[in-house]
Amino acid sequence: MNPLYERRRAVTVRPARPDDAEAVRAIRNHAVEHSTALWTLTPLSAAEGAAWLAAHLERGSAFVAEVAGEVAGFAVFGPWRQFDGYRHTVEDSVYVREDRQGLGIGSALLGTVVAAAREAGHHVVVAGIEAGNTASIRLHERFGFRHAGTVPEVGTKFGRWLDLTLMHLRLG
Repeated sequence: MNPLYERRRAVTVRPARPDDAEAVRAIRNHAVEHSTALWTLTPLSAAEGAAWLAAHLERGSAFVAEVAGEVAGFAVFGPWRQFDGYRHTVEDSVYVREDRQGLGIGSALLGTVVAAAREAGHHVVVAGIEAGNTASIRLHERFGFRHAGTVPEVGTKFGRWLDLTLMHLRLG
């Protein structure tokens, strides 16, 4: 049955663990290969996926959503820019498995990420979203993110130029 017509199942969000690396990598790589959510054409190998997740685990900034005991999505936050002046600003990323979209998983994950970033003492969360991704833009708006602007044609994927919408949420 199409998950959009299933009765809503309980979503559990928890801190990610090292043994979630393959499920997280599969969701991330699907986005790389089939969407404009990640502006890269290169999927992560198993080792690269484990290392990527490990960096977030070390910061305590990675979470997974489970539905019926399966990882259905993940979210992370990490440094927005590497310079010291940006040390209180983080960027969020939220990904939901394609067959589990529309079930409230993105909301559960984003709420957890925002709360964790606030608890970690960060001041602002930034979201960089492909301008045509209205679902992600609406999700962030529901959590109080405000539009900071859209930068036209700063990325490319699948043979077309992409616009980047920047959104921000002040935590303090």
